[in-house]
Amino acid sequence: MAMQPEQERAAWGDPYRSAARDSREEWPEPPAALLARMAARSESVLLGKGETIGLAMTAMLAGGHVLLEDVPGVGKTMLARALARLLGGQFRRIQFTSDLLPADVAGSSVWDARAGEFVYREGPIMANVVLADEINRTSPRTQSALLEAMEERRVTVDGVTRPLPEPWLLLATQNPLDGEGTFPLPEAQMDRFMMRLSIGYPEPREEARMLEMLAAGERPAPEQLRPVVSLRQWQRMAEESRAVHCSPELLAYIVQIVQATRTAPELELGASPRASRDWLRAAQAAAYIGGRDFVRPADLRAVARPVLEHRLAARGAYGQPDRQAPRLVLERLLAATPLPGGKAGGR
Repeated sequence: MAMQPEQERAAWGDPYRSAARDSREEWPEPPAALLARMAARSESVLLGKGETIGLAMTAMLAGGHVLLEDVPGVGKTMLARALARLLGGQFRRIQFTSDLLPADVAGSSVWDARAGEFVYREGPIMANVVLADEINRTSPRTQSALLEAMEERRVTVDGVTRPLPEPWLLLATQNPLDGEGTFPLPEAQMDRFMMRLSIGYPEPREEARMLEMLAAGERPAPEQLRPVVSLRQWQRMAEESRAVHCSPELLAYIVQIVQATRTAPELELGASPRASRDWLRAAQAAAYIGGRDFVRPADLRAVARPVLEHRLAARGAYGQPDRQAPRLVLERLLAATPLPGGKAGGR
């Protein structure tokens, strides 16, 4: 039998923190209501994809980057643009192509004749939300221009290091790695994405509804969406989500699963310590979006696959990576490792 909210709080969480309550009283609506509105408005653009939208928002609230990977035409760029618009702040899109250079992303120094010196001209990376569209269509040299930014929230140009705006979030899209003219992202860069998500084809009913709305001129474009929260509110919610309580039993469960991926005989590469951190942060954000100040076992399970799967590499996979093996191994490990609290705690 599933736990009641009072029992869940006793098992997994601490009482609500007074500081969090005080900060929320400054807002006209609870954070959970604002986040639910963001999700609903995103789904008005991308019909029937509430689960994917929820996971993307979870990663963004946790301060992580999102990789949207799928076949062309299913709405990857549309979802990224919609989320960026709803968050507010400065938004810039970078269309990655084979001739794009690192300076086109991070910026460069140009000669100022009046000042008689080189001055920094910022690149499109200097924005709160950056959309890296078709990131795997550019060369590895340009892909590497994002490594420092994704992990350390800063860029170094001509020996000078500059911080990125706060908050700074990267939403990247890519076509399948076996497509023409693509360059697989290196493991070090894949590990910097908190989640890899796939949108998939719409259900027939949703696709018919989409066409009906388009024919009637009722379906909004991402550019028509208005921000739901301010940057200050978003940063406050992100800080509060990091304070969500996670019990020692659930922390031990994270370590147990991650350690198992490193010793699985089918895997050449297991999950990194960064993956452990991202799994915890994502679970905390999922609990926060659900209006709770404690992590449930179900929160860990909900984000396990999008956080961990893209960081695993099958043994003996040459050329194009084997996607099926890591998925099956992860599913086996999750099924074989009981959640703390038993079946009831995981529901």
